[in-house]
Amino acid sequence: MVKSKSFKALSHKMPPNFDRPDPGVLERFESPFSPPQDASVRLEAFEFTSLCPITGQPDWGTIEIEYCPGRWCVESKSLKLYLMGFRQHGSFHEACISRICDDLVRLLEPQSIQVIGKFNPRGGIRIEPRVTWKHS
Repeated sequence: MVKSKSFKALSHKMPPNFDRPDPGVLERFESPFSPPQDASVRLEAFEFTSLCPITGQPDWGTIEIEYCPGRWCVESKSLKLYLMGFRQHGSFHEACISRICDDLVRLLEPQSIQVIGKFNPRGGIRIEPRVTWKHS
């Protein structure tokens, strides 16, 4: 995970990796919010894709992330590149959401975070896993 102000993901030279999610592409910047502000950041990624680990078929969905920042905020283009890494990655919806949350907690050290996956129905069943993490 990049934790500097260089923002490598903003350059056009960084090719996307579709084979595996790489938390090393995630970048952060210092939060502009200051205590005691009750601040939150909400992001939605409408074009999330991963592969079903059983059938190999693509699964589409929207990823919703909402966090109360501590010292750090996530840089949005780096988040997009990170999420693109799931495109050819075989994993259950629940595992994708759990991994996204874990990687963001390590990067951001937030006060709290919730990650929700709203996946398009397959076989008439909609799956909507969510995970919430709170600083203890």
